[in-house]
Parts: sequence; C-alpha cells; structure tokens
Amino acid sequence: MEILSQVHAINLKKYAEYRKDILVITADLTESCEAGYFKSTYRERFISSGVSEQNMISIAGGLAREGFIPLVHTFAVFIYRRAYDQIAMSVAYPNLNVKLFGFLPGVMTPGGATHQAIEDISVMRSLPNMTILECGDATDVESVLDLAYRTEGPVYVRMLRGEIPRLFSADEPMKLGVNRELSRGNDLVIVSSGICTEEAMRAVKVLVKKGMSISHWHVSTLKPFSGDDILEAVAGSRLGVVTIENHTTVGGLGSILSEKIAEAGLGKKLHRIGIPDTFLHGASRRYLMKEYGLDSMGLIRSVENIACQNFNISEYDLDEVRLDAVHTDAKAEAL
Repeated sequence: MEILSQVHAINLKKYAEYRKDILVITADLTESCEAGYFKSTYRERFISSGVSEQNMISIAGGLAREGFIPLVHTFAVFIYRRAYDQIAMSVAYPNLNVKLFGFLPGVMTPGGATHQAIEDISVMRSLPNMTILECGDATDVESVLDLAYRTEGPVYVRMLRGEIPRLFSADEPMKLGVNRELSRGNDLVIVSSGICTEEAMRAVKVLVKKGMSISHWHVSTLKPFSGDDILEAVAGSRLGVVTIENHTTVGGLGSILSEKIAEAGLGKKLHRIGIPDTFLHGASRRYLMKEYGLDSMGLIRSVENIACQNFNISEYDLDEVRLDAVHTDAKAEAL
C-alpha cells in the first residue's frame, strides 16, 4: 500500500498558486493542520486569528462577502462546538463560500473528549446550506480541496493529515454525491466512510474468501447524500446492510442511511457500527478503534452475528495492520 505524507500541505500550496481568491485562516494550529507551506509561500493571504474560533468564523464570513474563498483550518472539534452560532448565522444562513477543514475527527486524536469530534456530522448536517465531505485516503485528500472550492456555499470537511494510505486510484478524484463501489455482491452490503473504509476493505477481502458475497461502498459526501446506487444494492441483498463510521451511531452515516432506507420503503435490516452513545477517553487511534469495534475484526464479528456463522477469522488472516507513530513530523495523532 502506498503511504503518502503531508498530502494536504503540498496540495494546498500548489492549488492556491493561481487562485488568488483563496485565503487560509487558522486558530493557532497552523502546522498541526498542514497550513505551514501555505503560510510561508503566501504570507499576504494567511491569517492567524489566535485561539479565538468564534472570531475566526466571523472573519471568514466577512471575507467571503468580499469575494474571497476563506479556507478555515483547525481541529474539527473546535469548529462546530466552539463557533456553532457563528457558523449558523455568519456562514450558513447567508450561504457564503466558507470552507471549513476539520482535522482529527473522531478517534484520530489521543486528546480525550475535549479534542475528539465524535458528533460533528450530526450537528453540522442539521444546518441548512451546509455540505459535508469526509476523506478516507490520500486520493480523497488530494481532490477534496478542489471539490470544496467549486461547491457553492459553505462546506465542512472531515480532514486527514500526516501519513495517509492511497486506497483509490489517483485518477479517480472525489466527486460530489458520488459513492465509490469497491466490491459487488448480494449477501450483504457494507457502507463505510472515512478511516473506517480501510478497515472495511481489510475485512471484506477475507470475508469474500470465506464465501460471503459482499457489496462494499465508500461514502465521501455525507450531505447532500445521494444513495440511489447503495439503496439498489440494499434492496437486492440477502442479509441487509452494515454501516461503519468514525462517529457516534447517533446522527452520522448510519442515521443518514436509515432515513433513506425508510423513505424508500425497503424492508431490510440495518446494522450500525460506530462510536456508541458515549464520550471517549484519551488513547491511540488503533486502541480506540479496537476498543469500540471500529476495526476490521469488529466488522467481521458483526458480520458473523448477522450471518449466524463463525468464519474462524483471526487478526493473522488479515492484511498487516498499519500502525502510525503518534509523535512524528507528520503529526499522525499528536496535538
């Protein structure tokens, strides 16, 4: 598997060269959000608001009214929790072109409940005019900037940083409302998003060898959600659908799909894998994914329960897990 480092930092610097309307605003987390290359190259288009997220969002709204495209960079949790009213009234209500890049979503930080954005999708998708995108690999990260830039109105991005795997072809960029079909089958549908897609791919590979016929989809556009292709697969499935996400099971991908299944009148079982209705504690990404069943083995155990079958799969049967160092120049998880 190809692993790339500082993908967003490199892409942002290159992308902004001929787009003079792009400004970057950070909240004292410039290097932590891979905005350092941009700052050193385009200092006149870089703004640090300090640790003042409410003011940062208001500034971004004002700049957008003047025709700029502000790219707000900070940890995901500091966007929607600290500045929700400013996002609602200064950005979403006037439908301004402010792009919000939220880093370290869900279990991706050992910072504990104060730094873990576990309910951001449920909060942000309730805002009118808000588009929500989530990256799952390096290709998504490379292409989400252009997609956000070209999407009219406010956009919230669940962003990845540090060392990131390439799961999808570099020639197939993220597209608004387009889901990636990773495998096709009629026993079970698995729908994944974000970092859980890599785990699901590891699980599906082994489950297929054990005789399961699986349709696997990767979702990167959470709002507006376009799921006709997924619903068609669900309708033709024998055992229903499993969603797996780096978010609570309240209001995220599982909730989104359940609404669509109900609206379509499909009598299929939905099984949701995600962070339970609880706050997390501080620990590494790998530990938390295993603890809360968001990893490959957690998905396999759920499929076994659904299929009423023991596939006798262990960690040794899976592709080798990729362990990211917490404290590196790439800042995989460290604050």
